[in-house]
Amino acid sequence: MELLRIEFEYCPADINEIFFPQEKPRDAVRRIAQSKAEQVRELLGSGLIISADTVVVCNGEMLGKPSDEQDAHKKLSILKGTKHEVITAVCVLDAESGFFEVQDETTWVHFRDITDDEIRAYISTGEPMDKAGAYAIQGTGAVFIARIEGCYFNVVGLPIKNLYSMLKRQGVKLLEV
Repeated sequence: MELLRIEFEYCPADINEIFFPQEKPRDAVRRIAQSKAEQVRELLGSGLIISADTVVVCNGEMLGKPSDEQDAHKKLSILKGTKHEVITAVCVLDAESGFFEVQDETTWVHFRDITDDEIRAYISTGEPMDKAGAYAIQGTGAVFIARIEGCYFNVVGLPIKNLYSMLKRQGVKLLEV
């Protein structure tokens, strides 16, 4: 949000970020992002609400945030040496009118073949515990990345180019003189 020079108030949504059986990853993150926005709308009642949700998909398996350190180890072990998808959905909701838009973005991430010692050391930092797929590309987890195909900010959790175009359609003045 700072990149777009937008003043904002952070208001976390308290929803259960579960994936339903047979639900496609893209559908899951779109549903969760919209649910987050709707819950914040109920709390605030006014303003433009921006929410997002991210999932990592490897060999058809959706990897959300780890439940504990053992789960983080399992997720990182699944990802090592793979090319996997990171899908983020962003929702912009006008609380007064109820108008909303949801977009999603996919980025491919290539992980190095990391060792169990690297995984354990990384988990001990605490960084992966609140991240989809149990890694943060913008943090120490960057050392696991060989390369990406697509939007870096999508992997961070907020595809800026999508958000920019959505806000412009809502009439928000961005980068104008």
